[in-house]
Amino acid sequence: MKWKGKDLFDLVCRALGLRETWFFGLQYSMKGMCTWLKMDKKVLDQEIPKEDPVSFHFLAKFYPEKVEEELLQEITQHLFFLQVKKQILDEEIYCSPEATVLLASYAVQAKYGDYDPNFHEPGFLAHDELLPKRVLRQYQLTAEMWEEKITAWYAEHRGIARDEAEMNYLKIAQDLEMYGVNYFPIQNKNHTDLLLGVDAKGIHIYSINNRFSPNKSFEWSSIRNISYSEKELTIKPLDKKAEVFKFFSSQLKVNKLIFQLCIGNHDLFMRRRKVDSIEIQQMKAQAREEKARKKMENQRLAREKQLREEAERAKEELERRLFQLEDEARQANEALLRSQEAAELLAEKAQIAEEEAKLLAQNAAEAEQERQRLEITALKSKEEKRLMEQKMREAELIAVKLVKESDRRAKEAEHLKQDLHEAREAERKAKQKLLDITRINYPVSSAPLLDMMAKVSRTFSQEPSLCFFLVPSPTTKKIGLKYGSMKIQKLKILRRHQKLQKWLNICSSWGDKPQINPRSD
Repeated sequence: MKWKGKDLFDLVCRALGLRETWFFGLQYSMKGMCTWLKMDKKVLDQEIPKEDPVSFHFLAKFYPEKVEEELLQEITQHLFFLQVKKQILDEEIYCSPEATVLLASYAVQAKYGDYDPNFHEPGFLAHDELLPKRVLRQYQLTAEMWEEKITAWYAEHRGIARDEAEMNYLKIAQDLEMYGVNYFPIQNKNHTDLLLGVDAKGIHIYSINNRFSPNKSFEWSSIRNISYSEKELTIKPLDKKAEVFKFFSSQLKVNKLIFQLCIGNHDLFMRRRKVDSIEIQQMKAQAREEKARKKMENQRLAREKQLREEAERAKEELERRLFQLEDEARQANEALLRSQEAAELLAEKAQIAEEEAKLLAQNAAEAEQERQRLEITALKSKEEKRLMEQKMREAELIAVKLVKESDRRAKEAEHLKQDLHEAREAERKAKQKLLDITRINYPVSSAPLLDMMAKVSRTFSQEPSLCFFLVPSPTTKKIGLKYGSMKIQKLKILRRHQKLQKWLNICSSWGDKPQINPRSD
């Protein structure tokens, strides 16, 4: 195979679409030492491993001084991002813990885009290598705690595109002390172990235990010549009066590699300070156009994303509102059903209450009637009681009067008995006298006279004026009955006495006249 190193390199660059080829090279490992494939020599003529297949690594060989100005293509930027990120994670470039968290947040933004709490749930970074093992060992924090810290920064990068996130990553990384520096072990003329570092700005001499701060630096602008002879490396300053520095490496290959890197970095250093070639100008113009187009595209995508998010939020709001309305409608329907049931129940209760009210009204009316009846009864009872009391008082008065009347009538009855006895005695005497007179005056017969006396007696008994009726009352029945009969007998006797007296007078008058035979009538 007659391919040169450049042929293989160009094939890879075309496959990647890479035009900024001057930053990159093909690296392979030979006997534990990393070596770069030479572009002007055939691949098989170089000291490559006799393996099948042979592994070459397409890596950045030279680093820009200012990434935002020199890295024109997005693919170039992306390749640098991947390489620098790997160097930081492999601790080839030292980075403080705070800076590693910030760089990790930009790496997450470049990989996952904008943070979405609904999509990026806790644990979504569990399989991503974002922090150096040294940092993880330095702080006793769990993976969840580190993820929380990274996510806090990640959430603030909203709206940053992938290429912008990668560029921000490189801007922070290029300020690190070990960024873009290739270190080689050397010795000075005193056989002191040192480190020689080559980067885009010049050559630096470090102590063996300190790769951050160089003891001596040679900028490319101050170097007149660099040469090597076997294991010796010579650096001649531009100032001829200045001291020439000589260093010694362990192998000739190391000096060759140092010399190769110095030439490449010096060429790029000088190119940056010259007018850009037409190709570079075209590439920069295309890069600017591409960036402007991407910026507009990103803005359009951002607007579309914003509109989509707003539409999704509006949709979610509408769905939420619809769900809320459905829930409200369901609740209203349930409330309506409950209201209907309550209305029916209330109607039943109202009907029952109405019936109860009617029953209560009826009971109240009956109670009122009963009350009125009881009042009337009470009034009647009071009146009856009053009347009874009055009657009792009257009865007591009557009883007293009757007792007095009884006593009085008893006395009168006694007098009447006496008068009756006297009247009967007088009647007897009158009869006797009449008989005596009759015998004397009318000796012939006394029968007509007796008939006349009998007629007088009948007349006396049948005369209305002589009839006396005493209607007994319940209160005087027992007391006045005897008194009345005695009164009547007294009156009858008096009448008879008067009649007899009249007849006696008549008979006396007859004694002076001629005698008349009664039978002649």
